[in-house]
Amino acid sequence: MSTETSFAAYGLPEDVPHIPGVTEPQLCILDSFRTAIARKVVEVFPELTVEKVYEGVDYGKKGADFTVAVPRFKLKGKPDELTKKFAEAFKPDTWVANVEATGPFLHFHVNTQTLTRQVLNQIDRLSNRTTSGEPEYGRNESGKGKKVVIEYSSPNIAKEFHVGHLRSTIIGQFLVNLHRACSWDVVSLNYLGDWGTQFGYVACGFKKYGSEEELAIDPIKHLLYVYVKINADARESEEAKTRIQKEAQEFFRQMEEGDEEALKIWRRYRDLSLQKYIREYETLNISFDVYWGESKVSKEWLQKCVPLAEKAGIVEDSKGAKLVDLEKYKLGKTILQKSDGTSIYLTRDIAGAIERWEQYKFDKMIYVISAQQDLHVSQFFKVVELMGFEFASRLEHVNYGLVMGMSTRRGTVVLLSDLIREASAVMHEQMKKNEAKYTTIEDPESTSREIGITAIKIQDMAAKRINSYQFNWDRMKSFEGDTGPYLQYAHVRLASMARKNPQLYPMPPAEEINTDLIVEPKAREIIMLLASYPDVVKTALKSREPSGVVTFMFRLSHAISGAWETLPVKSEADIEKARARMLMFICAKEVLGAAMRLLSIRPLERM
Repeated sequence: MSTETSFAAYGLPEDVPHIPGVTEPQLCILDSFRTAIARKVVEVFPELTVEKVYEGVDYGKKGADFTVAVPRFKLKGKPDELTKKFAEAFKPDTWVANVEATGPFLHFHVNTQTLTRQVLNQIDRLSNRTTSGEPEYGRNESGKGKKVVIEYSSPNIAKEFHVGHLRSTIIGQFLVNLHRACSWDVVSLNYLGDWGTQFGYVACGFKKYGSEEELAIDPIKHLLYVYVKINADARESEEAKTRIQKEAQEFFRQMEEGDEEALKIWRRYRDLSLQKYIREYETLNISFDVYWGESKVSKEWLQKCVPLAEKAGIVEDSKGAKLVDLEKYKLGKTILQKSDGTSIYLTRDIAGAIERWEQYKFDKMIYVISAQQDLHVSQFFKVVELMGFEFASRLEHVNYGLVMGMSTRRGTVVLLSDLIREASAVMHEQMKKNEAKYTTIEDPESTSREIGITAIKIQDMAAKRINSYQFNWDRMKSFEGDTGPYLQYAHVRLASMARKNPQLYPMPPAEEINTDLIVEPKAREIIMLLASYPDVVKTALKSREPSGVVTFMFRLSHAISGAWETLPVKSEADIEKARARMLMFICAKEVLGAAMRLLSIRPLERM
């Protein structure tokens, strides 16, 4: 974006401050305010460049909109004297209103009228008047022309979807949505755990404890039951452990050798599991471009892995097993192939990565996997690198902590279906307490389920992803404080504004509304938050952190909540002022909704 005519198409003035190839004021108007500040600094200190100063324009400290720390530019002279010199030379304009020199810092306040007008016009245009027909506020073009493959969720077949799977699933979907918002070409991939010795345990468990009748009623629940039972048997004694382990390994060996009877059992359980998972994903607003699996890893590449590693000179033989010694990288030793010749996770991961590279030629391949697997993933990446594959540097691990107190093998697992059912029931009871509102909701069950799912997702994503957390039923179900239901309530209240103020409709185009009438400090706080949303998206892309988006949503929701009394719409006699405030609240709804969708949450209109 470098020509004035292009900016005009976005409703921006011809002289909008911008840096070609660096800023995107047509998508983030704060870029123009930062550019205007950078230009002013360069006018006083011409030895600097606008690009260099722009990088040093940070969000403000001490009540300012933006702050520049002068020492970072390593100018000649004392920082205090330099800031004083700048303040004395400063002249306000339509973009930057004033500056305060405090020690080595320059604190800037931007022009409130320009800020309000440009922010609200931009949000309205990018939310409701895009060529794609989709809301685009918050998007950027940083990933244009790049491809990323994101692997996430990856549950094991024949096991119930539980809260432990939830983290990879919702963090992964967030990363998919985030990269798409940043113009990446994204392939979302679910790598099912449908191969390996653990499947032998399911088959052995079904042989001993299985019931065709129970399987027909609820296949996943019954397969989980037999898996837990056989693992309980294995803990009874060393002899039982050895015997069951041997049986499971033998069943898997038959699968690997193509035994049709074993594969028939495997396919049946895989298909039943996948059907259940797809239903669970739809409920969670999660979708995948590709369902893959360990079983689909190319036999050709599986067979090539060990010889290629041997050719690279990194393989040791240990009693028939093939090892790679990574001690000098502080990654221990890892097995590439068992002594009986069967493949293991690492071999299949390597073969899978090679296949994906051949198919997609990605710029980035992201694996969303628990921090418990940090060592395994590091070993996997290092072996790929040592084998000489050019794509090794493009592999990335996004890890996360545990949801505490859950283990499938011991049966102490909170199933996602039970969790959603209980959360939905609690939300439904809360909704019934307000009979007048309840009667206006078209589908109370669907609405209560969405509130429940929002509660689950927000509890999970509120803290930094690397942190483990204890699942808290009471907090999850609360409408008070920083919870999912509170966010949905904030969105619903904004959505109700149009229904409650028919006297303001039809609303004129945003450009024709006199936004200069919005002068209250509370309104300015909201508008600055709305303006910062594109930056929230960019920061999230760098950090891979959903928690920053959650924090933003709560800050915005609290600011709106604190403005209802000071910025009334329905009781405002001046219709022009009421419309200006209405525009601000409509824009707030658009931005809050965009942030919710980024986290795969469906914003509600009524509750």
